[in-house]
Amino acid sequence: MPEPIVGIDLGTTNSLVAICDAAGPRILTDEDGEALLPSVVRFDERGAVTVVGRAARESAVEFPLATVYSAKRLMGRSAAELESLRGRLPYRVVAGPRGVAAIEIPTVVGPRVITPQEVAAHVLERLRRVAERHLGQSVQRAVITVPAYFDDAQRQATRDAARIAGLEAVRIINEPTAASLAYGLGHARRAGRADLADASKPERIAVFDFGGGTFDVSILELSRESTAGQGSADASLSGERSGELFQVLSTAGDTALGGDDLDRAIIDLLVGELQARFGTSIELPPAARQALRRFAEGAKVALSSQESTRLAISIGEGRSHERVLTRDEFERLAAPYIERTLRCCRRALTDAGLSPEAIDRVVMVGGSTRIPAVRTAVEGLFGTRPYTALDPDQVVALGAAVQAAIIAGQRRDLLLLDVVPLSIGIETVGGAVAKLVMKNSTIPTRATEMFSTSVDGQVNVRIHVLQGERELVQHCRSLGQFDLQGIPPMPAGIPQIEVELLVDQNGVLEVSAVERRSGKRASIQVVPSYGLTAEEVERIERESFAHARTDMHVHRVIDLRVNSNLDLMWIAAALERVRGELEPTLLADIESRMGALRGFIAAADRDAVSVDADAFYAAKESLDRASVPIHEASIRQSLQVSTDMRSPHQPQSEA
Repeated sequence: MPEPIVGIDLGTTNSLVAICDAAGPRILTDEDGEALLPSVVRFDERGAVTVVGRAARESAVEFPLATVYSAKRLMGRSAAELESLRGRLPYRVVAGPRGVAAIEIPTVVGPRVITPQEVAAHVLERLRRVAERHLGQSVQRAVITVPAYFDDAQRQATRDAARIAGLEAVRIINEPTAASLAYGLGHARRAGRADLADASKPERIAVFDFGGGTFDVSILELSRESTAGQGSADASLSGERSGELFQVLSTAGDTALGGDDLDRAIIDLLVGELQARFGTSIELPPAARQALRRFAEGAKVALSSQESTRLAISIGEGRSHERVLTRDEFERLAAPYIERTLRCCRRALTDAGLSPEAIDRVVMVGGSTRIPAVRTAVEGLFGTRPYTALDPDQVVALGAAVQAAIIAGQRRDLLLLDVVPLSIGIETVGGAVAKLVMKNSTIPTRATEMFSTSVDGQVNVRIHVLQGERELVQHCRSLGQFDLQGIPPMPAGIPQIEVELLVDQNGVLEVSAVERRSGKRASIQVVPSYGLTAEEVERIERESFAHARTDMHVHRVIDLRVNSNLDLMWIAAALERVRGELEPTLLADIESRMGALRGFIAAADRDAVSVDADAFYAAKESLDRASVPIHEASIRQSLQVSTDMRSPHQPQSEA
């Protein structure tokens, strides 16, 4: 087995390790199944490392002077440069060798000075062990990401940290470049697809990175590199004669702006309400302050997917406070911070000499980009829907793994480079799959289909997106699901839900749903090529051929069952209104046909494979034809009721 090269996102708050193989890039998890490793290290009373990661973070309140986090901010910087951080970190930042920033840790034998590179090395070493456990072999080489604004000293400090951890940093690449690589931006250009991308025209990408503690935005230009063998920290894709060059045109940001500020806004709201209720002199105990932080972060996360969340906190002595926080309230609290990110974006665009309309793609990075208001604001500024298909916490590490695979000569399968390799559709009632985009469709491609509800008064509809060639959900690959909420309650079959699937030139799939009567809409982005190898695609196609006849039969029976249930519901409702007006023979005939159709439905519920689909269809059609007089009588009755309700004293319209 060739020596692996892993991709590492060495983050300020969290770090990750990833690998890229024939199925594409994937994050490697620790023994607890966790992908994110908090970039936190705790030292013991003798100055030795005792804990790295989550356990160190969770005990930081208990060991504030011996627990180091945000060491990335100190790497390659002088102590004088970091004067502004004094008082903002619980540990002491002092001048180390040659005046560089270092950390002073108290020990039983006196203070110990530790460099930020040593702290980062402990995080990298833990990630290396995670990778070795997954791969079953030694890992000694890595591609490591850094912020675009890192200078040479900071990049060298990152290499030093890797060397201390037993890793060779074969490439240091910019985080925004890595995020772009994770989405495969530029693949159409490499394939020479003139219909998808003009190879002579640079593509401009904005990478919006809104994390927990910092914000930055980078404007990249992706262009052709024509000279063989040229390389740089940002020349991420190279070929024998030509390749792709990611160039950073500008970067802007705010190192004191992140998701933590949004948490504090919620905390300030709650503290203000507590003080108004129990007095301004109220002193919150440490446990209550910790609870407030947890509640605030939990509320922020919850409001990314729901309209409201309930908060409850007790501050002792029988004093407690409860309230519901709505998404609208949270968005008002977040608005000033979101506007600060947009000001940074405008500054970066000005520095690059570009208008928002000149940006071709916007890539979202960082957990705070999950907030709907953030995504809406970014779309409003750039005039294009941002890429959110990949986990924003993982996208940088995934891109680093792609770069690692390119360096190792192991190109990943670009399954969506020219065509959609497998059909894409959505789940319908009964567990069938309605295919909208068929396999081998040339990209970019778009498809739409109308759907409706199957239950009276249904106000939420779950859209389940699937990929594969079989006819049932259980035999296809789930790509994701989302909820279309807030549909006005209507009878089954009345709402008009338009579902659109769009696969763009970079292989990113966007699925959107809108209820046309109310205007309610929702959407999701995914990258359907991730996790598939060419061999798996071939296997899926073989299985679809082998089971084609049975699958089509079962799909037809499921559709007949769903439509028959709707027919029976409508006929039963009409019968309830006009039963007294019907001839006994017609009534008996209709009820007999309804009973026969219910028999087919029951048989389909037990075993769809054994049902005679032609006989099922004939029974449904027979009932539909026989029930026409019932529907006609129901309509006449409705018209008569409408006429009778008119007032006899209602004035006539003038001629």
